[in-house]
Amino acid sequence: MHFQSPDACKTLCLMLSLMVIGYLTPSYAEQRSDAAESDPTVLKWMQGFPPEPEYLITQPQSNFFSFPKMRWSVCHIRELMPTRQVSKGIAGPGSWKMRIDPDINNITFKVSGSDEQLTWQQSLALNYTDGILVLHRGAIVYEQYFGCLERYKKHAAMSMTKSLVGLLAEMLIAEKRLDDKQLVKSVIPELAESGFGDASIREVMDMTTAIAFSEDYNDPNADIWQYSYASDPFAHHSANDPVGYYDYLSGIKKQGEHGEIFGYRTVNTDVLGWIIARTTGKDVATLLSEKVWQQFGAEQDAYITVDSVGTPFAGGGLSAGLRDLGRVGQILLNRGRYNDQQIIPAAAIANIEKGGDKTAFARADYQTLPGASYRSMWWILHNKNNAYAVRGVHGQTIYIDPAAEMVIVRLASFPQAKNHYIDPTSLPAYQALADYLISKKSTGR
Repeated sequence: MHFQSPDACKTLCLMLSLMVIGYLTPSYAEQRSDAAESDPTVLKWMQGFPPEPEYLITQPQSNFFSFPKMRWSVCHIRELMPTRQVSKGIAGPGSWKMRIDPDINNITFKVSGSDEQLTWQQSLALNYTDGILVLHRGAIVYEQYFGCLERYKKHAAMSMTKSLVGLLAEMLIAEKRLDDKQLVKSVIPELAESGFGDASIREVMDMTTAIAFSEDYNDPNADIWQYSYASDPFAHHSANDPVGYYDYLSGIKKQGEHGEIFGYRTVNTDVLGWIIARTTGKDVATLLSEKVWQQFGAEQDAYITVDSVGTPFAGGGLSAGLRDLGRVGQILLNRGRYNDQQIIPAAAIANIEKGGDKTAFARADYQTLPGASYRSMWWILHNKNNAYAVRGVHGQTIYIDPAAEMVIVRLASFPQAKNHYIDPTSLPAYQALADYLISKKSTGR
C-alpha cells in the first residue's frame, strides 16, 4: 500500500492523525500561552460574506486541522467532510435542573509534578477550553462556552467516539447478541487472514491486539498514513489501493501475541465498529442514534464522518453538543437509567467500570495515568473515587466520578494533540472539584 504522491492525502491524513493521537510537541512549560490570542473570532477565520481569502478555511485545499485553524474547524467538521447523521429522533429534549455554583471558579489545585497553584478558571484558558459542563447529582452546576463553541453548536469529539462504540459493544454483550470471547474471524470472515483474525473481540475492545501497525506521525512511512489515505473520501486511488476502512483492515498483519500489552491503535475501534455492524445489520451511526441518542432526551442530532463508501469513522469521527455529551456521562453515572427507565443495561456499565488488565496497561508506560487500565475503549483511572473517562485528543473529555456524583465534559482545541500535555493541569483540577463537591454535600451547603 503506497501513496501515488507524497501530498496525496495531505488534508485528511493530517485531520485523522490529529483526531487520533498526535505528534511530538514541546513540554508543558514550553507550550503555555493565552488561548485568547488564537480565538477564531479574534483571528477572523471565515468571517464576512464572503470571507477574505486569507481568512478562508476550506477543503481540500486548506490544512484545516492545523493550529490555529483547528480552533475554528472543531466546530465545523460537517462543512469540511462528508458525514452521517446520528439522529435524536422526534421527541423533545430532556430538561436539566440548574444549580449554578460560581464558587467553582475559585477552586484551587496544584499542577502535577509542580508546586504551582492554579484556579479552576485559570486552567480553562490554559487548556484552550471551548466548552465545559459540570453536572452534580444530576444538575448543571457549571457551564461555560469559549472560542468557536456556543450553546447550540457541535464540537468534534475526536477519540471520545471510541468509547461510545465500546459502549455499544458492551450493550450488545449484555443483551447476549455478542460474545466477547469469540474470535474476530468468526464474525468477520474477511479478517480471518489479517492480524485481527485470531484475536478475541475482548482483545479488540481492550486494545491488547498484537498487530503490525504504527501510529507514529513523525514517521512519513508509518502505517497510519496509508490508513488515512485509504479512508480519504477525496483521494484518487489506484487499482491496487485499499479503499475505505474495511478494505484496509483486512491487510493488517499480526506481530506478537494478543493480550499481553495495551497498544492504543485506532484500527481496533474500526474493527469493533465492523463487528457491531455485521452483528446488528446497522452501522454505528444508526445504532448510536437508536440505542442512545433517541433514548436519553438529546437536544441535538450528532454526526459522524464517513469514508468514500459511507462507513462511519468509529475511531474518531463524532461531533456532538456539549450538553448531549453530558447526558452520556450522566446516564453512565446513573447506571443506565433515564426517566425511571433502564436504557443501557447496568451490566454493560459495570463491565466498563471494573477496568481492564492493569499489567498490560502498565507495559505501555502512560506516565500521567499511573495505575490506570483500559476497558471497552474507556480509560479507567482506579483512583480513590473510582473515576473513569472518555478521552480524545486536544483535550476532549467526559470524566465520571461516582464518589462525587459528578460528571465533567470538556471540549477543547489545545494546540498539541496528546492528552499527557494537558493531564498535569486537568486531572488534579477534576479531583479538586470532586473534593469540593463532596465537601459541600457533607456540610449541607
